[in-house]
Amino acid sequence: MSAGGSTKIPVNDLLPIYGVAIDAGSGLEAQLAKARGSSAKPGDLLTFKRAVVSALGPYASTVLVDACLGPGLLDEYPVGCTRMMAYEADVYHVSDADRITILPEKLNISDFSGLDVPLLKFFMYYGPNDDVALNRRKQDIVQGIGEQCSQNGLRFLMEPLVYDRDIAQGTAEYARLKPDLVGHATKVFADPRFKVDVLKVEIPVDLAFVQGFGRPIFSRLQALTAFRSAAAAAGNVPLVYLSAGVPFDWFEASLKMAGDAGVDFSGFMCGRAIWSDAVDLFGQKGEDALKGWLEDVGVRRLKRLIAAL
Repeated sequence: MSAGGSTKIPVNDLLPIYGVAIDAGSGLEAQLAKARGSSAKPGDLLTFKRAVVSALGPYASTVLVDACLGPGLLDEYPVGCTRMMAYEADVYHVSDADRITILPEKLNISDFSGLDVPLLKFFMYYGPNDDVALNRRKQDIVQGIGEQCSQNGLRFLMEPLVYDRDIAQGTAEYARLKPDLVGHATKVFADPRFKVDVLKVEIPVDLAFVQGFGRPIFSRLQALTAFRSAAAAAGNVPLVYLSAGVPFDWFEASLKMAGDAGVDFSGFMCGRAIWSDAVDLFGQKGEDALKGWLEDVGVRRLKRLIAAL
């Protein structure tokens, strides 16, 4: 038994992961307020998230919610959908130029078991080319979270988001560097000292620069090689791919490409690629239209991603 009094679920019982992410925070709240205009209400963010959990939860193996509103969404989970909560104050918001994740003020890792949440997700921006001392600080934070997860009987899903301080994302130069950045970060956090149960990693290639999708800096063969190389860095740690807000069709194509490359990945966590198109619809037509869209288009998209595996 763990210190928290709960038994740690075997990781194989959680795989494969067909995950929906709705842990977006202030950024999504601002988008909803803009879309709703004069119809905006303080509870719009919670309403939107509740609709996603209710509509997509029955078809997902897990849904990821945030540390702030997440506890109020847990009762919406259907039977068979594993609860997962982020351990961040506001997803992708960081404390300073060093891009260190801000931890929640009103939620401790020891609280997860009492909420019947067996899966904890934590992200950290990680620049493999950053200062060694800074990266050591980030590694220490992740190691501490991994140790607390182990002590409290939780499964730890770690999400390293890569960057380079000198090269802008979305450029051809960054696209050339991205496979190595993803592979490096994957290798770092696959080390047993971090006690990571599942790695949530980025697609190692930018399809905007892959043959058949955009400006062909990478041939299809080179892209497949990049998938294999980056995934191999995980060793025996299961990995799942995140959508990172790319268009739905491109994320679906990325999962198929990973399969074509022979990558033995364990599923996906998909957020905006599934539900972002519903933001404006919610703004224009309200909650009933949102629910109808999620139960139709949203469910079909989720099923297509599952089929892509």
